[in-house]
Amino acid sequence: MSVELPLDHLSELWPEKFRDARIGALLHPASVSAKLEHASRILQRHDGNLFRLSALFGPQHGFLGQTQDNMVEWKSYEHPRFRIPVYSLYGEHREPTTDMLKDVDVLLVDLQDVGARYYTFIWTMYLCMRACEKAGIEVAVLDRPNPINGVTMEGPLLDPNYKSFVGLHPIPVRHAKTIGELARQFRDEAFPQCRVSILPMKSWERQMWLDQTGLPWVMPSPNMPTLDTATVYPGMCLLEGTNISEGRGTTRPFEIFGAPFIEAERLCRELNASKLPGVFFRENYFQPTFHKFAGELCSGAQLHITDRNAFQPFQTGIEIIRMLRKLEQFAWKQPPYEYEWKRLPIEVLIGGPIESLFG
Repeated sequence: MSVELPLDHLSELWPEKFRDARIGALLHPASVSAKLEHASRILQRHDGNLFRLSALFGPQHGFLGQTQDNMVEWKSYEHPRFRIPVYSLYGEHREPTTDMLKDVDVLLVDLQDVGARYYTFIWTMYLCMRACEKAGIEVAVLDRPNPINGVTMEGPLLDPNYKSFVGLHPIPVRHAKTIGELARQFRDEAFPQCRVSILPMKSWERQMWLDQTGLPWVMPSPNMPTLDTATVYPGMCLLEGTNISEGRGTTRPFEIFGAPFIEAERLCRELNASKLPGVFFRENYFQPTFHKFAGELCSGAQLHITDRNAFQPFQTGIEIIRMLRKLEQFAWKQPPYEYEWKRLPIEVLIGGPIESLFG
């Protein structure tokens, strides 16, 4: 049975208390219905009867999903069709300002998360909740599946001393929650005065992966092309804190990794000998078209997931880095990383001191 999204049942789920309210909507390219219609078009159809659409907001990578890399900002603009502002929450501001919210009674959030703490869309929602609590604005979150299931948790809880835009609240790296469940947790633990309504899904079960929901995969960001990418991401994103390529600039980001100084055959032999569950490492060679080692021949590995329910992405990422640290040319990436200018990027990612995982 297919999972049904609240976006597909907006007229029946929209709370009566929000009828005729002025709404702002936080969206991105993966904010689509089961039939791949973008939320902005669905909202436009209901504009004037369920509510009045007054503003749009977009997170990292842009409302259109157009910006490729981390820390590439985008500017607010006027939507050419709706003639309303599209506010950037990944530019001069990451939290909506009073001016952005002046024509908003309810902020609607419909974002596809990928189940990992580093993925910034949940933190954009967190900052929106903070702003809405201050301004007395209601928040309506349209729930969506956690694509890598709602059962398996991995990785340490964020140390509050290591807060950053890839972690603003203590949750584990692989959090096993839907975006609606996270909104409820953030309200309960951080924003008790924020009035949050969660519009529910139908027929979602916790053990489901996205390809078992009947829903299409749409890239939520440029380097998250497939469900396979999301499966490895909770561990392989850690390579962003090193001088090893995490495969950006290739067609399989996060599933492949390497550097010009790696001996691929030996590395794969050692990694496979470590018997990490649910994964096989195949030696691999690539030339990134951009990002680390652009245009250079890199050697390394591709992760082939043999059992995704047994596979532990975070532990796998940690073990890969522990092995790579034996190489003389290995180095930790230096700041800045996601607006953190002092701490090492790896500490920002693991959400704690480097010694906690890499002695």
